[in-house]
Amino acid sequence: RFLDPVISQLLVAGSGKAGVQFLSSLATFGWEISGDQIYLRCVMPFWKWIFISRERITYRSINHRVDSKSLWLYRWYYSRTCQWILGLIITIILALAFIENPSSLTITSDVRYRLPAWNPPCGLTESVELLCFLVFAVDVSVKSYLIGWAEFWKNKWLMAYILTLVISLADWIVSLSFFCTENVRIRRILRPFFLLQNSSMMKKTLKSINSTLPEMDGQQDKEWVGYFRNLPDSLTSLLVLLTTANNPDVMIPAYSKNRAYSIFFILFTVLGNLFLMNLLTAIIYNQFRGYLLKSVQSSLFRRRLGIRAAFEVLSSLRETPANTQHIGALLQVLQKVEMDSRCKQAIMRHPPSPEYQSQFMQKMQFAFGHPYFGYLGNVVALANIVSICVVLVMDADKQPSERDDFFLGAINCFFILYYLLEMLLKILAMGLKRYLSYPSNRFDGLLTVILLVIFLVVVIVVVTLYKPETHMADGQSHGECNALYILLCVTAG
Repeated sequence: RFLDPVISQLLVAGSGKAGVQFLSSLATFGWEISGDQIYLRCVMPFWKWIFISRERITYRSINHRVDSKSLWLYRWYYSRTCQWILGLIITIILALAFIENPSSLTITSDVRYRLPAWNPPCGLTESVELLCFLVFAVDVSVKSYLIGWAEFWKNKWLMAYILTLVISLADWIVSLSFFCTENVRIRRILRPFFLLQNSSMMKKTLKSINSTLPEMDGQQDKEWVGYFRNLPDSLTSLLVLLTTANNPDVMIPAYSKNRAYSIFFILFTVLGNLFLMNLLTAIIYNQFRGYLLKSVQSSLFRRRLGIRAAFEVLSSLRETPANTQHIGALLQVLQKVEMDSRCKQAIMRHPPSPEYQSQFMQKMQFAFGHPYFGYLGNVVALANIVSICVVLVMDADKQPSERDDFFLGAINCFFILYYLLEMLLKILAMGLKRYLSYPSNRFDGLLTVILLVIFLVVVIVVVTLYKPETHMADGQSHGECNALYILLCVTAG
């Protein structure tokens, strides 16, 4: 009864990150779910299903090895720690440009006080580079092993990754051979590639730019041959026009041939800044939008493929249960799992509400179990805080003997009775077990009980122990109780 809706939610609806974390954690502990029982059996198909489900949620490709060692390596590689280390290494190798010769980085930028830039000794930055290259070599090796050789030859980014590493290592060896005195270092130009290949967004940007350039290349229109023979000359001429500098150098040759060419140059000069850049922006935006659509479609296809593969793996499971445990074991495992609290709430089901036969009680249950009733309680708590603040401001300049605590006591009594009534009505609508299953309800109920106890203590002190000759002392103790009550009211609010 407990697991059926949970399993259907995880398999069919796919409760997102919560479901994947939960199932992955179950597999880590060696548990298997079957009906309303949990089996302590770490079977290989169940591991495959977990990892395929993870790829389905994260939109990654499912084309990777699925043996036990590969799955362990795959999980380790895509863990948060490993990805953080890889990002740190990329940051370090890119940051070397700030200290390598000929860097001009100094403490101050004022030329009057700027000292010569620090020139690191030969071998210092090269040692850091070698460490980064070793990490990149491990990275590309793990990626290549996980996807297999068949997929490796289809992945151009991985092949470019290896080629970049080989060229960088060769240039690194050349640098050490010349004792860091060479003027050209090819590997510096290739460093941004390590950032590109590790960022899917950067890859999409490059693909969008690559698909945009053909649309800007007018192969069908030959009018540009006379004065815009190639792309560099064209960009230079148009840039000169847009900057309104040295215009005669661009316009005079065409204007000397035909005065009508002045119409083009005038229109281009006046409207170019207003429309040309916007047109280029629109083209690039259109390409990005089209590529985004294709990217979403491919991600959706990979997710559907992962769902189908996950169910294919599930269909091959054979039920050989051993060491059967009950639902309590599942709850214990769930409490030990490291995941967000909202993910646990998405998996755990709260106890059901009581079923009333009376129509009146059903209406009461619907009214007081509705979220709007909780919103009303928040409004009342806010009103309680406002009223307390108003009373404190009014009594700020009065002596304790001059203060009238009756008004504040009446306000306290009203709000405490409301909080108590709200708690009882929620228990009536939700049931005691369901009410206590929510941490917020437990917190509110505990504060309500404490407020009630403090109010009763104040009433007993004022009514029973009140004496005219000890009015000041009683007023002071009464004020201390009121201060504690006010603090709890603010906390509850």
